Amino acid sequence: MPITVEEPWRLFYRWGPYALLAVATCIAVAADPLTEGTRFTAAGTLVAAGLLLQVGWDRYSRRTEAETAGTAEDPAARDGVPHIAGPGFRLVPGAAGPVSVVYFLLRTGLAFTLTLFNPFFSIYASVGFFDAVHLLPRRLFRAGLLAVAVIMAGAQSGGLPPSSLVQWVAFAGLFGLNAGLAVLFSHLGAKEAEKAVERAAAIAELARANQRLEQALAENAALQAQLLLQAREAGIADERRRLAAEIHDTIAQGLTGVVTQLQAAHAVPGREAAEVHLRRAADLARHSLGEARRSVRNLSPVALEHDPLPEALRKTVADWAERTGVDTRFTVTGAERPLHDEVAATLLRIAQEALSNAARHSGAGRAGVTLSYMGDEITLDVRDDGRGFDPLTHPERSRAEGGFGLDGMRARAERLTGSVTVETAPGEGTAISARVPLGAP
Repeated sequence: MPITVEEPWRLFYRWGPYALLAVATCIAVAADPLTEGTRFTAAGTLVAAGLLLQVGWDRYSRRTEAETAGTAEDPAARDGVPHIAGPGFRLVPGAAGPVSVVYFLLRTGLAFTLTLFNPFFSIYASVGFFDAVHLLPRRLFRAGLLAVAVIMAGAQSGGLPPSSLVQWVAFAGLFGLNAGLAVLFSHLGAKEAEKAVERAAAIAELARANQRLEQALAENAALQAQLLLQAREAGIADERRRLAAEIHDTIAQGLTGVVTQLQAAHAVPGREAAEVHLRRAADLARHSLGEARRSVRNLSPVALEHDPLPEALRKTVADWAERTGVDTRFTVTGAERPLHDEVAATLLRIAQEALSNAARHSGAGRAGVTLSYMGDEITLDVRDDGRGFDPLTHPERSRAEGGFGLDGMRARAERLTGSVTVETAPGEGTAISARVPLGAP
């Protein structure tokens, strides 16, 4: 496990007072054996009291720290101030409690009294320079530093109390030096500690941000998987609709035409007239078979393989007029422009469906197909003078028969952000208008 920057300070705050008290006692005894019984007893009693005080404080700190660590919410984490070695030691001044204040005052008092017996006990008092900022609240820690500076200056000037003017002068100078250095270093230490807290808070915030980012990435991954599944299902459904529409527009219409021609072949007298209908039925069957194969491969209609849309529509209208006997005219208006294959295929299929519906349902004698290039869109109009219908009271016949009809036309146009409108009334014919943007894919 790597050693953090705070770990040496943890060890010092826990064991430093013991070590400094032991060192001060050893040096004091070596320098002045305290042969007088009263002084020896008093000094020994104070040393023992300092040891017991330190043991009590150490147990209190560890117990409180364990209780704090066992709670659901760490108070140190709540106020943004991390621990160093228990609840009494924090990285910023002013975070101490009343127990730590009592401990500091008792320890400093013991150190001061021991220094009266022997100046070397000031070594024990020096620990106050390090932990006063952590043990005392903001309004008291500078006073605590000054108290420790008094003990250090007294020991350095020859003992307390000073016995001569020279010692008093030396005491005053040393006190000013110790106090200034203590306040200066404590201020710098507090600033550095505050920066450490800010860094720790920034790291904690970064960790929380990373956690939120990981959670967001996990949610995005799940959402992406869901979207992919939905896209796959939508693609399957769209392909089914496409194939259904293609089958309706190719095989179904072709078979309808074949059946019509075969019925006509049986109905007309004469071999030559029947052969004409049979030949048309065979042509329709071959054409429908080719269209079905191209639909499965998602290719453009065979009529568009070698011709642009206007020419393909002209041939389609001419073939339809020849089969049905309906007087039909095809017109192109506006300047012709190149079209995307899907736009051309969509308009061609809509025209085929509209003409097929007119042949089956309208009983028209005349029809017209107009392809118009208008600015940024292209329009296809298919009109007939048939019987028409009331769209408010009569459902679409092709829908009732299980076909696609107008719904299929609308679906094709809407795939290209276009639209299909119908104008009809009983006895007034039908007009179907499809509009598609020229820039549609």
